[in-house]
Amino acid sequence: MSVAVLTLAHGRHDHLRGQVAGLATGSRRPDLHVVAAIGDPDVARVAREAWAEHDGPDEPDRPDVRGDGPRPDGSTTTRLLVVEVEADPRGLPLALARNTAAATAVRHGARTLVFLDVDCIPGPRTVETYATALAGPRPGAAPLVLGGDVAYLPPRPQGWDDPAELARLGEHRPDRVRLPAGEQRREPDLTRFWSLSFATTADDLEAVGGFCTDYVGYGGEDTDFGQLIGERGGTLAWIGGATAYHQHHASSSPPVTHLESVVRNAGVFADRWGWWPMEGWLEAFRRLGLAEQDRSGRWVVSG
Repeated sequence: MSVAVLTLAHGRHDHLRGQVAGLATGSRRPDLHVVAAIGDPDVARVAREAWAEHDGPDEPDRPDVRGDGPRPDGSTTTRLLVVEVEADPRGLPLALARNTAAATAVRHGARTLVFLDVDCIPGPRTVETYATALAGPRPGAAPLVLGGDVAYLPPRPQGWDDPAELARLGEHRPDRVRLPAGEQRREPDLTRFWSLSFATTADDLEAVGGFCTDYVGYGGEDTDFGQLIGERGGTLAWIGGATAYHQHHASSSPPVTHLESVVRNAGVFADRWGWWPMEGWLEAFRRLGLAEQDRSGRWVVSG
């Protein structure tokens, strides 16, 4: 079954290089690496150069695609596809970009879809673990979405290119599910779905319906996708052995730099599902005087 790894990129070029290093040295290379470049024309060059470090230069008549076929050691090369997604003045169109990357992969024959954020490096068996689990037998025909655990890496200015260091330095958070390799556990709380690292089949993604493109910018689209899994009778499950190593970058909680998109996307979700997500962030914004509820109870940006 053809396997694609899908990622979104806007900046964070060093993170993309780290991801490629992990993919290139894993036990199961993806057949496709689809990168959705959001308003960043340099992403294609960075991705090509990163793969060239492992596989040699691109073919001159196919400058945006890595070659297919067997390598000297018998493994399969990875084909790189970079698809451009227009930026949106309201924020990064993450939901649209994920759908675009998935559609591109499916058009090129992928049946197993592994989504990794650009700041994630797959562990040595991450792609293999996801692919094996989704290819195996399962009861019924309901959609299945698998999520792996995440380990956080310390800052490293020059980026990461040595997979052997990942397991030694990555730290797992105690509030996240972490299972023995190959073990699966159903997650009843669909609000815990996280698009940082997950996998599903092309058929199951179609059955769920993909990500709602009404969400633009930060926040909301993951929680919405979790609700869609449940609405379509699907299952969210964690699987051990599919570790993603999260490369360090600055962040804040609450995410004040994403104030407008969080409040706007929370409203999109409330309109679709009848309740407000991200309440912890919204309340934190209220305490900071940045957001408030109007007379109808709707959250709005203050001022």
